[in-house]
Amino acid sequence: MDQESVSATLTVAVPAARLFAVLADPTTHPAIDGTGWVQEPVDRTPLTEAGQIFRMDMHHGDHPEGDYQVVNKVQVIDPPYAIGWLTGQERGDGSMEFGGWIWRYDLAPLGPSETEVTLTYDWSAVPRFIRDRGIRFPPFGPEHLTNSLHHLAGLVSGR
Repeated sequence: MDQESVSATLTVAVPAARLFAVLADPTTHPAIDGTGWVQEPVDRTPLTEAGQIFRMDMHHGDHPEGDYQVVNKVQVIDPPYAIGWLTGQERGDGSMEFGGWIWRYDLAPLGPSETEVTLTYDWSAVPRFIRDRGIRFPPFGPEHLTNSLHHLAGLVSGR
């Protein structure tokens, strides 16, 4: 695959600010996740600035440990239009290593009560040494992005 990102788009009948508020709240991420891997937020503070760190407990049957934790670093935050973060891990010495993949939501208001949401998973910045570990990108099918957007739509519309 030459392409190094995958995206999905959905129109949601709510204002962009409402969508953004849900995306900026780490406590909603398990309900939004389309893979089922996100379990619980470790850091529950709303996302407000670039560089902010937040951690999530995860579970994946193919992960060597099954249960693990990721560390995320906010890269893009432009309320109510865009939010995105790099995902990585914390090393034993407390330092953080980010793999180069980013989750990004772009919100395009289509009027006062409708928003087009695009979710992109981009792995173009993954360094060679990580690619050489044999990790497949993306580590999920494109339907997981669509699932996430439908979960988000259900969450913000109260379904």
